[in-house]
Amino acid sequence: MVPVALTLIILVTAGVYLRGWIRNPIPAWRAASFFLGLFCTWVAAASPLASSDERMLTGHMIQHLLLMTFAPPLIWLGEPVRVTALDLPRPALVQRLGRLLAAPAFCWLAAAVALVAWHAPALFYLGMHSPTCHLVEQATFFATGLLFWWPVIQPWPSATRWPRWSMLLYLFLATLPCDVLSGLLVFSDRIVYPMYLSMPRHAGLSVLEDQQCAGALMWTCVTVVFLLAGTILSMQLLSARRLEEEVVSV
Repeated sequence: MVPVALTLIILVTAGVYLRGWIRNPIPAWRAASFFLGLFCTWVAAASPLASSDERMLTGHMIQHLLLMTFAPPLIWLGEPVRVTALDLPRPALVQRLGRLLAAPAFCWLAAAVALVAWHAPALFYLGMHSPTCHLVEQATFFATGLLFWWPVIQPWPSATRWPRWSMLLYLFLATLPCDVLSGLLVFSDRIVYPMYLSMPRHAGLSVLEDQQCAGALMWTCVTVVFLLAGTILSMQLLSARRLEEEVVSV
């Protein structure tokens, strides 16, 4: 029942965005990015993949990566608040919210705490054996993913308080909790989550191999995505500096 409800919510969200985009159009690539972000969210939370985390840690890691690392930046690149701003009764409230979310330290800490806490064996076990807790876990991953990427993407109505170059340090520091967790999963010679020992095996992987695969997947995906974001940000900073130098020289 939950996947059906989530699918309906995602479809309604897509419809609201499409209506706003027709009335307040922005570049088509941004709209495509938003819909791709919604699709990633659906794959993680409402598709058949959503039940795979009960059988394999790799399935859980794919869900986690989709909800925290892929879907949020794609959604923010779609400028959803700007597109739907005409339907908001109090835009001033939205702008105040944007200023609140512009604190990178808060956004970084929220994502790091969610990542570490939900992968602690006790909470992990609770999330796997309680549908309600599992839903809360997924919602936490998604919400903190949105928070984390807000100061990096800076969609409207974000308000910049920190120098833009500080986002490079922000991204680098964000890799540290991921590196520690993925390193533990890859290099540990014991099973971190014994609950998977009682699950049927898939893809010919043992429980330890599944654990190592999940850790390697997290390590690789997070590194590539953050490196890509850092590269794009660096290019923007260099372009802005070059433009300033040209204006001064003129």
